[in-house]
Amino acid sequence: MKILMVLTSHDQLGDTGKKTGFWLEEFAAPYYVFKDAGADITLASPKGGQPPLDPASDTDDAQTDATARFKKDDAAQKALANTHVLSDIADDGFDAIFYPGGHGPLWDLAEDADSRGLIEAFAATDRPVGAVCHAPAVFKHPKAANGTPLVSGRKVTGFTNTEEDGVGLTEIVPFLVEDMLKDNGATYSKGPDWGSFVVVDGKLVTGQNPASSAEAAQKLLALL
Repeated sequence: MKILMVLTSHDQLGDTGKKTGFWLEEFAAPYYVFKDAGADITLASPKGGQPPLDPASDTDDAQTDATARFKKDDAAQKALANTHVLSDIADDGFDAIFYPGGHGPLWDLAEDADSRGLIEAFAATDRPVGAVCHAPAVFKHPKAANGTPLVSGRKVTGFTNTEEDGVGLTEIVPFLVEDMLKDNGATYSKGPDWGSFVVVDGKLVTGQNPASSAEAAQKLLALL
């Protein structure tokens, strides 16, 4: 069982001068769900190497059992520091693809042609595609075989407009995940802000927020 995890390489929060990147819990929780199930995990990012960590996800109040485990796991830290360059990755040989969130993907992975190609290849061959929190941003451009948006008519979730408002970044982000998914014809639903909420539609798995990370990974794993 081989799973590809794709992380952001983007570290600037718009023109605020503040840093962003991937959200630690959204990487660590799925990583260990997959790892503990015996999966062979490959990590990739647009630029390769160490993906930028959103500093807000590294504060004391954002820590979980999974993040604590990661900080004691030298092998996982080494793997994360040496992600493959996304353009070097072919979809062949992988059973599923999963995208951790953080605000970074809104700027790079949402517009990345290599990411789009991988998602379309996995979808066309009916292999699971998962994304959590802001990572459903990656569904902005991928198309289904009939040329319509991949998420058109599909049940999905993702970071809510009210959650974005709650972190004060509605005017900073290039687009709102909830609005984009709806604009692409998706049937969008959500649970209470900051609670775990995961939607599965065929082989498409989406999670609403950081709290949804482990459940989203478990649901994706169940499809394998």
